[in-house]
Amino acid sequence: MKVSSGLGLELSFFASAHTYLYSLFPQVDAVRVYVNSSSENLQYPVLFVVRQQKGVLSWQVPLIFRGLYQRTYNYQEVSRTLCPSEPAPETGPSDQIIFVDVASMAPFNIAYELLVTRLESFQLETNKPFNFTASPSQPQYFLYKFPQDVDSVIIKVVSDAVYPCSVVSVQDIVCPVYDLDHNVEFNGVYQSMTKQAAITVQRKDFPGEQFFVVFVIKPEDYACGGSVPSSIHGKLCWETDFVGLSGLWSSRKPLEPYCGRVFLYLSDLSRKDRRIVSKKYKIYFWNIITIAVFYALPVIQLVITYQTVVNVTGNQDICYYNFLCAHPLGVLSAFNNILSNVGHMLLGFLFLLIVLRRDILHRRAMEMKDVYTLDYGIPKHFGLFYAMGIALMMEGVLSACYHVCPNYSNFQFDTSFMYMIAGLCMLKLYQTRHPDINASAYSAYASFAVVICLAVLGVVFGKNDMWFWVIFSLIHVLASLALSTQIYYMGRFKMDLGIFRRAAMVLYTDCIQQCSRPMYMDRMVLLIVGNLVNWSFAIFGLVYRPRDFASYILGIFICNLLLYLAFYIIMKIRSSEKLLPIPLFCIVATAVVWAAALYFFFQTLSSWEETPAESREKNRSCILLGFFDDHDVWHFLSAAALFFSFLVSPALLWGLSLSFSSLFS
Repeated sequence: MKVSSGLGLELSFFASAHTYLYSLFPQVDAVRVYVNSSSENLQYPVLFVVRQQKGVLSWQVPLIFRGLYQRTYNYQEVSRTLCPSEPAPETGPSDQIIFVDVASMAPFNIAYELLVTRLESFQLETNKPFNFTASPSQPQYFLYKFPQDVDSVIIKVVSDAVYPCSVVSVQDIVCPVYDLDHNVEFNGVYQSMTKQAAITVQRKDFPGEQFFVVFVIKPEDYACGGSVPSSIHGKLCWETDFVGLSGLWSSRKPLEPYCGRVFLYLSDLSRKDRRIVSKKYKIYFWNIITIAVFYALPVIQLVITYQTVVNVTGNQDICYYNFLCAHPLGVLSAFNNILSNVGHMLLGFLFLLIVLRRDILHRRAMEMKDVYTLDYGIPKHFGLFYAMGIALMMEGVLSACYHVCPNYSNFQFDTSFMYMIAGLCMLKLYQTRHPDINASAYSAYASFAVVICLAVLGVVFGKNDMWFWVIFSLIHVLASLALSTQIYYMGRFKMDLGIFRRAAMVLYTDCIQQCSRPMYMDRMVLLIVGNLVNWSFAIFGLVYRPRDFASYILGIFICNLLLYLAFYIIMKIRSSEKLLPIPLFCIVATAVVWAAALYFFFQTLSSWEETPAESREKNRSCILLGFFDDHDVWHFLSAAALFFSFLVSPALLWGLSLSFSSLFS
């Protein structure tokens, strides 16, 4: 059938629809739609919409492709193969209707040609060469069915063109077919080619024992080493062969053994050996135990000395208690403020038990070669979870130590492990998206040590020293830029003094000289927002120079953690991943408990930023059981909030697998 007409189109929107009726035959049918237009006016293209039972295809003429450096390529001829339909077993051959809608907003006449044909040679045969023609605006794909006596085939593609850059893709029988330059890599396995390509396909990878071979021509050849767009003539040749996969696996699991598989799992994209990575993350656990022992012992010794001085001298101006609700016990002046930190230790221990049980179940499933454990989700490592549990327990210990004698000099004891908790949570969230790309335990804890060192310097010099704030703000901004560069390029930038020069060169080349769109747009948006937040903190600190430097740094960590958690959840939703009830409950519970906890946190009962006399003006009576004050309630609620916060990461990670329920069973 051929329709050729000049269509007079008014200024208002006007559409013409053509309906074609065809019958299905025992052999698979496919229909190809060809259109062209003599109009080269890019402001008023002719729009074509093809509707059929299984989907909709649409394009415009002239068809525009964008290449490197914002170059554009216009095509007046376009043809697409419609997703084929097969006769239903219970009904036999049936009729299918195709609607072709043609429209334009042009205020003048536009001539176009529309040709709808039924492909006689759509199904490929074994050992029989097949010739075809394709171009960037006219991709091709064909069907192949495995014969009964063939378990695997090799697809050989040979091109006689000078230098075309093409993509050969093998895709499952699913509509729509990904046959365009911007989406051909979304499904199945594929290879780029210039002169020839060969793909081995096995019957076991296709439950339906059939697949599509898709052939796409790129508008320019830079991806293959050339630069000139062209139309090509191709030739397919099929050879039967029985190919095994034994001996192809190695400890690092390079991505190429997987090229014969149609369906790739997230676990397949982890290129490092699971056991090696697991040992790497276990170092986080053992290191934090060592740090906890060496940090806590001198802290305990120091606060005991403080309490002894208070008891011996009788000078109660040394420690900033809420004297209206201070219950002494033995040598301790405010035992209630110490006891209220037991929640951190108990919930931290409970989290360790949950992680231990999950770890044991996971190892058993691995030993039994459970398919969901092996193939679903990313490789699971528990070292960071153990470290988070220890950090939560140590936060309770050090907070209790601080409340033995709370004052300006030892407030950093209460916040040191909060920095580590926030940092470990960010590392864990990053690990759930990049199991192979993460900081080593040594570099992570070294970074935490630098932060704690800055916190101590801030306590000593941060009150009135302008130069300290200038230097700190500069370090903050430069560290944000360096970390952003490392995150954007996923660890491929070497962290040394030359990182800023290399980053500036890349920024100039990609963003200023070429004005190109960022390669990783989502990641770029996150990093831009993150840098704006951190620069705002730096400016705020430089202008106002807050006296409570430890809380200022803690605010930086918490804001960055919340920002990355929001990005993590948004990316999950954008990827169409469903949020199951238990992860959703953890997220809601975290938000509610944190809101309640912060309410009691801001009920200031004392302030070592003021004189002891001024601090006592804020003292209040007990509000819970006649024993605990508002700050004690903050301790209880913050411990629960941290516990639920910890569950958010594993819940989002494990909740997507079928074995999630075993975590809480």
